[in-house]
Amino acid sequence: MTTPVQPRRRTLRARLLAFITDATDRLTAIWRLLTGAQTTLLRALAAIRPGRNAAARVRDAEQAFRRALAQYVRDAAGFIERWAAVDLPLAYREGALATMGYARRILRPWSWTPSHQGAITTLSAQFYADLTARLTETVRRAEAFLRTALTTIRARLTRAAAADFSPARLRRDHPLDTVIYAGQHRHPVDAWARAALAWQAVTTANTGAIVTAAEQLACTHVEIRDGAGCGWTSHQDPDKADGTLRTIDDALAHPLAHPNCVREIRPHLTRSP
Repeated sequence: MTTPVQPRRRTLRARLLAFITDATDRLTAIWRLLTGAQTTLLRALAAIRPGRNAAARVRDAEQAFRRALAQYVRDAAGFIERWAAVDLPLAYREGALATMGYARRILRPWSWTPSHQGAITTLSAQFYADLTARLTETVRRAEAFLRTALTTIRARLTRAAAADFSPARLRRDHPLDTVIYAGQHRHPVDAWARAALAWQAVTTANTGAIVTAAEQLACTHVEIRDGAGCGWTSHQDPDKADGTLRTIDDALAHPLAHPNCVREIRPHLTRSP
């Protein structure tokens, strides 16, 4: 299937921003199933007092949390599948069409050639695995929270010691509204989601731009637009990126330098004499 090159009314950056914002909103809405379940469980357990029906109420609260957790897993997995199979290919095509738009003198359609299919398959598989790993880690943390909460409430009911059960402490020790980065740094879910999805979407769009420049426009180099102080391989790299020409291979190795990078790829078109 070919896609005709048409005038683009908004910049690629603006289109990707709208795309990322929508995905972030969808993912954080799904995450609220988990944080809402945590709040509901803590309130239910805090209201239980020793008595004949206490054990049954604990089981009911546990099952309600498990049902909510299962719904969260289904919805989050569905989001990841759509992101990898539908959304990322759309981002890739946006980058490709933006590149074709810079070469208005060359009128040819863009299509999903084997090179493009190979590139998006690799990216989608990588980013699918990254998000799935995050989902797996979050479920592990949710199950650890549930075990601790149940152990604590049962101990309180056994000893009738109300001070032993602290919803505030349980929430502090098991903050399911955060994502844990390397080094045990915690970040709010919405901030993590925006950063992660932006990295994936812009990396994908820039890869689409680079492969299109090489395949459709026969470019050997691309032009880099970036933040004035941004380095090529990382923000601190003394090899500054903005305004430079990079080979296709080098650009494919570094479509972005760091999270929240504003790097844009343009084809370097050589003119006939």
